Amino acid sequence: MNKGAEVGRGKTKVLFQDPKRSDALVVVSQDSITAGDGAKRDVIAGKGRLAALTTSRIFRLLNEAGLPTHYISGGEDADDNEMLVRRCEMIPIEVVVRAVAAGSYVKRNPGVKSGTVFAPRLVEFFFKDDARHDPQYTAEQIVEEKIATAAEVAVMADLARLNFDILSHAWRRQNVLLVDLKVEFGRAATPNGGTEILLADVIDNDSWRVWPAGDQALMLDKQIYRNLGTPSASDLDNVKAKYEEVAERVGQFAKRSGGFVGIIMGSASDNDHADRIAKALATYGVTARRHIASAHKTPLYALQKVQLLDSALGQVVYITIAGRSNALSAFVDAATANPVIASPVIGSTWGGMEIVSSLALPTGVASMVVLEPENAALAAAKILAVDDTVIYGRVAVAQYRNRNKLIDADTSLSSTPSTNGKATE
Repeated sequence: MNKGAEVGRGKTKVLFQDPKRSDALVVVSQDSITAGDGAKRDVIAGKGRLAALTTSRIFRLLNEAGLPTHYISGGEDADDNEMLVRRCEMIPIEVVVRAVAAGSYVKRNPGVKSGTVFAPRLVEFFFKDDARHDPQYTAEQIVEEKIATAAEVAVMADLARLNFDILSHAWRRQNVLLVDLKVEFGRAATPNGGTEILLADVIDNDSWRVWPAGDQALMLDKQIYRNLGTPSASDLDNVKAKYEEVAERVGQFAKRSGGFVGIIMGSASDNDHADRIAKALATYGVTARRHIASAHKTPLYALQKVQLLDSALGQVVYITIAGRSNALSAFVDAATANPVIASPVIGSTWGGMEIVSSLALPTGVASMVVLEPENAALAAAKILAVDDTVIYGRVAVAQYRNRNKLIDADTSLSSTPSTNGKATE
C-alpha cells in the first residue's frame, strides 16, 4: 500500500497516514513478539504477516456480522502485512472478556480455581501503561479520570461481549474453546460532527487464549511464548507454527454453511406474508426459496418440492404459510426431518379457529408456530446460525440493537413529564 508519514508506533505495529484519505491510516504489523509489558522481546520472521492475516480475517467477519470496526481493507495475500483502517482517537483502555478463569485473573484472585467458568462473561478494564503494568480500572475510574464517558464505557463493554460471543461461536465450530479475549476501542468521527465507538487496533493470536477441545495443554496462543524462559530458535519456530495454524483456522471463520429457508405457501395470496419473511431473512444474510403448493389440491407436487429442497446443498429450514388451514404445515412437517416453522396469516382460519394473535395456536402441526413474519424469520435464522457464524453474528447484533431501542424508549418515557407536572414512572 502507498503510505504517507509515520503517525504512531507500538510494540508490534507502525501506523502511517494514508496519502489518499485524511480519515484513514495504514497499519503495518511487525515481526516482533513481546511479553511482560515489552520486557521480553523476540523477532519471528513472518509473524507480522500472520498477525495482519489473522486480524483482517477476524475484522472481515465482524464487519459482515454488523459490528462497528475500524477495518476497511487489506491484510490478505496481496497486501503483505498492511491494512487500511479508519483513523480513530484510541481510548487507552484494554477491555478483557473472560469465559474461563486463567492467566492473570487467577494470579489476582487466588481464591478462584483455574478453569472456573464465568456465566455471564466477565468483563474487565485495564489502563494501558507499561510502566505501571497496565493497572486494572473500574468503570467508575475510567469516567472519573475522563478517559471515556459512562455511555462510552457501556458501549465498549457491550461490543466486547458481542465480539467475544461471535468469535467464541466461530471457534466452537472447530471444537476450540475461546477462554478470554482482549480488545481495544477508538472514537471515529461521524458525518454529523459527532463520534462513534469502534472496535480498533488488532485482534490476532496475541489477543486471546484458545484451547482445542478445551484442553489447556493444547493451547495455540501467545501463552506458549510467555511460558518460555529464554527461547531457542526451535522454540520460536514452534511458536510460529502455532500462529500459522491459527491464521489458517481463522480463515474458516466466515465460511458459510449454505443453509437457506424454504418458504412454502398455500396460495399466491400468501405472497405478501412471504415478502415480509424474505425481507427479514435477508437482514441476517439468509436466502429464501419460495414455492406454492397445496396439501389438499397438489399433495404429490408439494411432496416433490419438499424432497427437492431436502436434497439441496446446505441445511434447509421450512416456513409454511397457509391462509385457510393448518394442513400444509402438518403435511410438510410429516414429509421432512428438517425443522418446520408455521407462520399462519392473521385473519385466517387455522385448526378450526380464526387467527387473531399468536396466543393459543394449535400445536402438533410443525416444529414451532410463529405468527409474525419477522419473528418467523428470526426463529429460522437462529436454527441456521448453529453452523454459520455470520448468521449467528447478525442475529446477535440485531438483538443487541433491539434491546438498546427498548432501553432508549423506556428512558425517554421515564423522562417525559406527566400531565400533573411530575415525571412519569
